[in-house]
Amino acid sequence: MKCHETVILKIAFGPDGPPARIAEVSTEATDDTAREPGPAVRITWADLPPDIQARVEQIIGGRVIEARSQTQGFSPGTADRVRTGNGLRAFVKAVTPTINQHSAELARQEMRITAAIPGHAPTPRMLGAFDTGDWVVLVLEDVAGRHPRLPWSDADIDTVLAGLDDLVAALTPTPLADAPRAADHLAHDFGGWERIAADPPADLDPWVRAGLPAFRASAARGLAATAAGDTLTHCDLRADNILVRDDGRPVFVDWPWGCVGPAWLDRVLLAVNVLVNGGTADRLLTGLDPEVVTDVVTGLTGYFLDVCRTPPPPGIPAVRAFQRAQADALLPWLKEKLG
Repeated sequence: MKCHETVILKIAFGPDGPPARIAEVSTEATDDTAREPGPAVRITWADLPPDIQARVEQIIGGRVIEARSQTQGFSPGTADRVRTGNGLRAFVKAVTPTINQHSAELARQEMRITAAIPGHAPTPRMLGAFDTGDWVVLVLEDVAGRHPRLPWSDADIDTVLAGLDDLVAALTPTPLADAPRAADHLAHDFGGWERIAADPPADLDPWVRAGLPAFRASAARGLAATAAGDTLTHCDLRADNILVRDDGRPVFVDWPWGCVGPAWLDRVLLAVNVLVNGGTADRLLTGLDPEVVTDVVTGLTGYFLDVCRTPPPPGIPAVRAFQRAQADALLPWLKEKLG
């Protein structure tokens, strides 16, 4: 089993009982087989300015006495499960542009998208949000549940697949008409093979080098396929962006990349996550056009193989190694499909 650290914020109480301030930060290690690598170096609830904390507490309805930082994910901002003195709970995401400008922009996008998602969709409810310019903050429902275990099991795949059907039903047609289009969102990513062809890395596999013209054509077809549809898709589905409640219902979290595209797109993206984490993706791909699936996976592979060559963004030092691992896991699959 892998272990990850959970940051626990201990609260000092004032003379009359109410919590006055955070007094101590400690960590505990817990066994977890369900989470993917978390390459971000996160700030925590304790790093938020007092006025930001106060606004969050006003949204929740009580003074925060405990905050547990979630170490997984790719944002350098907070990801804290908090509890108030009167027993209320929430999930707090906050980031400042001074740490990472792009992360703040994504938080603003997530705020807009989450606010538009209807209440019956299997996603966390947004309790409140605000943007001061210096801080972008989302206060969300704290979902009790577990992440799908890795490697993916058939049971978890079936559970999430049923939840995806509910998600598509709730988000078709899109509840946010001016959300980005999937084809626009993925255009730069799917151009990875073009950039690799223009500047091939020295360690490029000879089979990949020989296949560059075919990969470029396949990625272009995959991008064109994502232009259809009127579903608000998550567009970043991985095990760490899914929680399975105790009753077996999945909840899809973290929506900064939400965009409008075909209803099948999230199934293919989730299949990629299954493939790179040692599972069988056939259940997710049943009924889909295999050529379209191959073309989309080709585009994603080119993105991972290209972006891992670039310097890591501020606050996320290990993300390039994660992306290289995705490419290394997908290339054998492409070799099998494309020959």
